[in-house]
Amino acid sequence: MSKFRLNDYETVVTSIKEIAPDVCLLTFKKKWHFLAGQVVGIALKGGDDPRMYSLSGGTDDQEGEIIFDIKPEGSLTPRLSKLKVGDKLFVSEPFGEFTANEKPAWWIASGTGVAPFASMVRSGFIKDKRLIQGGRFAYSFYFEDTFKQALGENYIRCCSQETGDGLYPGRVTTWLEEQTDLPKDVLYYICGNAEMVVDARDILIKKEIPYENIHSEIYF
Repeated sequence: MSKFRLNDYETVVTSIKEIAPDVCLLTFKKKWHFLAGQVVGIALKGGDDPRMYSLSGGTDDQEGEIIFDIKPEGSLTPRLSKLKVGDKLFVSEPFGEFTANEKPAWWIASGTGVAPFASMVRSGFIKDKRLIQGGRFAYSFYFEDTFKQALGENYIRCCSQETGDGLYPGRVTTWLEEQTDLPKDVLYYICGNAEMVVDARDILIKKEIPYENIHSEIYF
């Protein structure tokens, strides 16, 4: 998807806030329906190459929502972080097949890669779901309250740089390595940075999870 197509549209920012150091939540007016887990292309001008972001809001929400890291060297996120309510934004129609269904599933996420799972929970996909979320610091567990309320004991937080009440002291991949009996009849969804996704997928395969049960999406 190198350029915005004719069916992409101009919209406006409805809110933007920093929810953690250098991490922002942005909402905008939307005119389409989407499936929980899908992505959109975002740009500030219609002719720009878009950057892909998973939608983090619920499918019935009146507005679209994305979460993003502010990367100082990035071509888009520093400018996105400076937007104000009412500013213009170009957003593609949603697309992608990393989507939720009613089947039992384990969700594995790191960083802002938790966005599609936030959308899935907010869209009502809660039954028979487990989320293992990784973050460097205690403030890195975005949408934590939503997940705690919806998933209860099926919400696991793995923190690599800090310790605290209810936090597993280590990476998501370390937690996965320590599990001795992963269920083979559930779906596994992995989303986050490339290194975590590849490592987690390798661990699942080593533990004899059927390859067709593993779905992944990489955040660069």
